[in-house]
Amino acid sequence: MSICSIKIGPAGSDGLGYIKALNKAARMGLDCMEVAFTYGVRMKAEEAEAVAAVARTKGILLSVHAPYYINLAADDQIKLAASKGRILSSCRMAAIMGGRKVVFHAGFYQGHSAEKTFDRIVKAIAELQTAIRKNRWTVTLCPEITGKPSQFGSLDEILALAKETGCEYTVDFSHLLARAGGELDYGEVLNRLPRRFHAHFSGIEFGPKGERRHLKTTRAFFLPLAEALVSRGLDVTLINESPQPYRDAAMMRRVIRQLLNAVAG
Repeated sequence: MSICSIKIGPAGSDGLGYIKALNKAARMGLDCMEVAFTYGVRMKAEEAEAVAAVARTKGILLSVHAPYYINLAADDQIKLAASKGRILSSCRMAAIMGGRKVVFHAGFYQGHSAEKTFDRIVKAIAELQTAIRKNRWTVTLCPEITGKPSQFGSLDEILALAKETGCEYTVDFSHLLARAGGELDYGEVLNRLPRRFHAHFSGIEFGPKGERRHLKTTRAFFLPLAEALVSRGLDVTLINESPQPYRDAAMMRRVIRQLLNAVAG
């Protein structure tokens, strides 16, 4: 079996600010953290530099989630430009912090065909990648699998987007569960993915239209995914997005360590 490297950490600062949050994550033995720019990129460069220094000292791998309101398939050119701007602002902060992955929800169909939506998002991502290269930011765009069928971001779409543009992606297993109505074969999903990728997980409530909200992550809910990841020896960063992401990430880390110890015998 390949060497398994699964880094686990929380999304957001738990209301502490990211310096204190990094220290909290380190005390809890967590390996990574996703800086969440939920409602806008309000961090200044000086703060990002301080966050980078603490993350390096504590050995915590950073990623960034761009603001939630992004639509790279928008008809309105002003909204499209604003969406690109939010992603690029997130990329700039990620570069300063030393975070390599920039996560975002790519777009919405809004009455357009899946093909037209895909083509628009491909074009926008290519333009974003040009800007990233021009600025010499060492970051990678990671559009996320989304939790609602009305939203662009199925597993097939995200994999096709990566193939077309060379971007990477964020595999949100909870969103996949919501899209599938709760029936998901993790083995089948993982067989379609590379050995190394960025991912999200938490408890989730869903209905006929997909995701409703994130919930507490229980051990029983996480165990099937944990077993599938460990059995394949994958190299994954796994971010918890539950209402209490630090506590739940710590639980997930314990589960992974127990499974790895069992394998080691």
